[in-house]
Amino acid sequence: MVTHFRTLFISDIHLGATSSQASMLLEFLDRHSADTIYLVGDIIDGWRLKKNWFWPPAHNDLVQVMLSRVRNGTKVVFMPGNHDEFARNHLGQNFGGIEIVDDAIHTGPDGKRYLIIHGDQFDAVVTHARWLAQLGDWAYRATQAINARISAVRRAMGQPYWSFSAWAKHKVKKAVNFISSFEKTLADEARRRGANGVVCGHIHHATIREMQGVTYMNCGDWVESCTALAEDHDGSFRIIAWRQERISAGHDTKVTTIGSRSTGQAAA
Repeated sequence: MVTHFRTLFISDIHLGATSSQASMLLEFLDRHSADTIYLVGDIIDGWRLKKNWFWPPAHNDLVQVMLSRVRNGTKVVFMPGNHDEFARNHLGQNFGGIEIVDDAIHTGPDGKRYLIIHGDQFDAVVTHARWLAQLGDWAYRATQAINARISAVRRAMGQPYWSFSAWAKHKVKKAVNFISSFEKTLADEARRRGANGVVCGHIHHATIREMQGVTYMNCGDWVESCTALAEDHDGSFRIIAWRQERISAGHDTKVTTIGSRSTGQAAA
């Protein structure tokens, strides 16, 4: 059974990186469709591909699925991030019908306006200290390697998935402060542009939060937590944590509803 949404927001797939969970995203897309799909940056990991070419069949299949969705009437909009910044040389163009833009304004059925942007433009480390961003990328990949070893041991013991990098991110004070600062900056930018909310990616931390009258939403990622943001036809939003849902019987989506807005929290 396919669940159809008004809009799907997907970010940080990192195609070309060995840690990309492209196969899991293909499974997700096989069960979910939408009138519009926003690809909110870091879809392709150009940083990794420059150092080591890695492009297995699942990564190519995902590109073909997106092109097929366009041919079948889905509007697909791609806004590059820092890892696929090469695509920013082609803003205003399209690839197989996929529009390439720096950012966009999405209007909900209730008339509310949402700024859609990857978010790296507001990360001082990325914009002003590229070497430090590269170092951070290396550190993140190192935690992913640790994750893989821990997961293998836990699977052998019959225990559920647990994320070392998510645990570290939520325990290290500087990381927590960075996330909080990033969220506030993006919410402020949405407010400056007269939008009711913002949808972004970049920090691999899926959440929906109200911040002084602005709705901040982050798609998460398809490297670790495997999350997508979905807009229902009534304009409410939810985070679908697919890594968690695929484990549950029947792949039932679990969300917590607050007022008219559905929300779920996923580890990033």
